[in-house]
Amino acid sequence: MEKLFCLGVVLGMVGGALLVANSYKARSLVKKSQAEIMQKVDEMMDERLKACEKGDRCEQSGDQTEKTEKKSKK
Repeated sequence: MEKLFCLGVVLGMVGGALLVANSYKARSLVKKSQAEIMQKVDEMMDERLKACEKGDRCEQSGDQTEKTEKKSKK
């Protein structure tokens, strides 16, 4: 069952790649979607960086600080 699922996923990916490679409209749609996603990711990262610069608690650095504090208490 799992092998068939994986095979279906791979065949779907290959079929999609062939479709995009041979169709100008599909290729331009993929490029447009990628650009939109990258823009949204950039905006999210900018927001996180601004929050960290303001002194708000950053998730990653805050988690590391808590772990360090717990270790030092033991």
